[in-house]
Amino acid sequence: MADRFADLVVIRRLLHDTHTWAFVGLADNPQRTAYTQAELLQTRGKTIVPVHPLADTVLGEKGYPTLADIPVPIDVVAIYRRSAHAAETIDQAIAIHAKAVWLPLDVIDVPAALRAQAAGLDVVMNRCPAVEWALRR
Repeated sequence: MADRFADLVVIRRLLHDTHTWAFVGLADNPQRTAYTQAELLQTRGKTIVPVHPLADTVLGEKGYPTLADIPVPIDVVAIYRRSAHAAETIDQAIAIHAKAVWLPLDVIDVPAALRAQAAGLDVVMNRCPAVEWALRR
């Protein structure tokens, strides 16, 4: 499982060749992992889009209650919710025609990840963007 969802070519492409990342679960709380990861990618030139029912603005970016509410194309959907919610979020990512989904450390749903791949999305699972960025520099 690990290698199938941790392809180094895919990871490099997502970190370096994408522009717009929707962070599902991102709220205005600097103590949360989603916040620090979104902030890191923002400092690396990515546009981040907060997706949280209570997030009006996070890191200076307008938030949206759901992926379907975002008015711009999304390259990567980063899923910062528990594994139990990953399948629903992946289905939404497929529905909005995102190019990829990224599930961070300990967020794992193999059947949903396989569904995303079957729909043509790149999938990275159980990997930290900050760690992968540092490893790929």
